[in-house]
Amino acid sequence: METETKIWSREMADTVLERYPKLYTLKQYHGKWSYDYGVVLKGIEKVWRETGEQKYFDFIQSNMDFFIDEDGSIKNYSKDKFNIDYINNGKVLLFLFKETKDERYKKAADKLRDQLKDHPRTSEGAFWHKQIYPYQIWLDGLYMGSPFYLEYIQSFEDGDISDVIKQFILCDKHTRSDSTQLRHHAWDEKKVQPWCDKDTGLSRHYWSRSLGWYLMALIDVLEKMPEDHTDREKLEWIFRDTLEGVLNYQDESGTWYQIIDQGHRKPNFLEASGSSMFLYALAKGKRLRILPEEHWNNPMHKAFNGIIEEFVLLTKEGWVNLNMCCEVAGLGGDEDRDGSFAYYMSEPIIMNDFKAVGAFIQAMNEYERIL
Repeated sequence: METETKIWSREMADTVLERYPKLYTLKQYHGKWSYDYGVVLKGIEKVWRETGEQKYFDFIQSNMDFFIDEDGSIKNYSKDKFNIDYINNGKVLLFLFKETKDERYKKAADKLRDQLKDHPRTSEGAFWHKQIYPYQIWLDGLYMGSPFYLEYIQSFEDGDISDVIKQFILCDKHTRSDSTQLRHHAWDEKKVQPWCDKDTGLSRHYWSRSLGWYLMALIDVLEKMPEDHTDREKLEWIFRDTLEGVLNYQDESGTWYQIIDQGHRKPNFLEASGSSMFLYALAKGKRLRILPEEHWNNPMHKAFNGIIEEFVLLTKEGWVNLNMCCEVAGLGGDEDRDGSFAYYMSEPIIMNDFKAVGAFIQAMNEYERIL
């Protein structure tokens, strides 16, 4: 496949616009206020900024307008569920408000900010992942909540982002592995969940997409964080340390496995969403000069080529298909997800999952910007 001649961020963005003009009508959503939208639409926003083409802006706006009423109410959103995933789309609302000055988007973003004011926390002050997952920190939640939280504070409040930074510091304190430099998928403060180690509270495995969410959250926050902030050096260290751990498990293909440190173990598989997120972290880290050293370059280029070769297929219409996407993975809940290797292997592997598609667009955009 010709990897050098295509602008893959635009190819995939155009595929999304043509295939899925109304994301919320797709059968997997049924109009649900899903965090997936924010992942895809953030990618589309990046393509719009590069091209200035109105079709991309219109797509973002029309997909958000389905949910936002005249008074700023959000259709199918419930604050009382205290689900950190619900916050992710707030980044799109802030983008639309800043571009249009339409107060509906600001009022809707205010509602998400209000959720964070009342969101339950661990004893040290880290947000629970969800009301139904009490006293639990999941790596995923840092991406869902923190970039919006920081941008909202900087845009409309006093600019004190210490609580945003605290979320990362507490997460890293409890999830980091000294032996691998990886971060466990989740931690239970009470150490009572069936999926956790009863001594440490940690889940057993290192799931690639959860590490990808974490790295994307870190680099997105670092992008907007003041250069002279007292905790910037700490966050940069967490970002580099995590990424160094991830690179230790990069496959010879340039991509990464679903359970990142067990590539030798069947039926583990190379997975598209986590691999795309790691490329995003590498490329954006290079662009922001948080990864200035030369030794980051080869893994980054290798990741780009690997993602295209391993996961991308073009249809006869010229649309982009992204293969080998884990549809979902979590811990506990009604499904009694036990966090075992067998569990992570049991979740469906699908094509064009939107979390993977959105991460792919964002990763390709960042990579293209530094070439």
